[in-house]
Amino acid sequence: MEIKEVLLKRSDLHLLRKAWHIITGLTGLAIYFSLEIPAKEVGQILLVFGLLSIIFELLRLKVESVNKFVLNYMGMFMRESEKNSISGLPFYALGVGLSLTFFEEPIAIISTLFLVFSDPISSAFGIKFGTQKIYGNKSLEGSVAGFITCFIVVMVYGLLFFPVNINLFAFALIASTAGCFAELLSTKIDDNLMIPVVSGIAMTITNWIIPIV
Repeated sequence: MEIKEVLLKRSDLHLLRKAWHIITGLTGLAIYFSLEIPAKEVGQILLVFGLLSIIFELLRLKVESVNKFVLNYMGMFMRESEKNSISGLPFYALGVGLSLTFFEEPIAIISTLFLVFSDPISSAFGIKFGTQKIYGNKSLEGSVAGFITCFIVVMVYGLLFFPVNINLFAFALIASTAGCFAELLSTKIDDNLMIPVVSGIAMTITNWIIPIV
C-alpha cells in the first residue's frame, strides 16, 4: 500500500489538522455534557483510551504495514514527524483524561478548552505572523495569541457559570498566563499533555488564593 498523503511539517500552517483538533475537542465536550457522566469516570475512560492508543502507536511504528495503513487514511491530519514517532492523539486523550480525573470539573473544562482553542490558534499565529522567537520554535506573536485566547475562554466560561467580580478577572489573567506558558514550554513534552495539566494545576492553586469555583 502506497502512502497517498504528503505529510506536512510542524512549520506548515496545516489548517486541516487544526480544524480537526478543535472539532474533536468540541465534539468530545458536547458528548460529555449530553451524557451527564461524572467527570472522573470520563477522565478514567480517556486515560485507558490514551494508554491503549500508546500501545497501538507502538505497534504502528513497529509493523510497517500497520503504519502505512494509518498514514494512508489519517495522513491528512498528521505531521511528517509522526510518521516515525507517536502521534499527538494519545497525549490529547491523556491530557484531557488527567484534567477530568484530578481537577474540579470547571477547572478541568477550562483547561480542556485551553487545549482545544489556544493550542491551534497560537500555533497558527506563530506560523503565519511569528517573527520574534522567544523559546525554541515558539514566537512572541503566537504566545500573545495563545494568551488572548485563554483569557477569552476563561471570561466567557466565567460569565456563564461564575459570579462576575474582580476575582474572575484576576483569575482569568493568571490562568491565561499559565496556559500561555504551558504552550510555550511544551518543547520536550507534548503540548496536548502539557497545556491541560499545567494550566489545570495553576488554576487549582489560583482558586485556593482567589476562589471562584
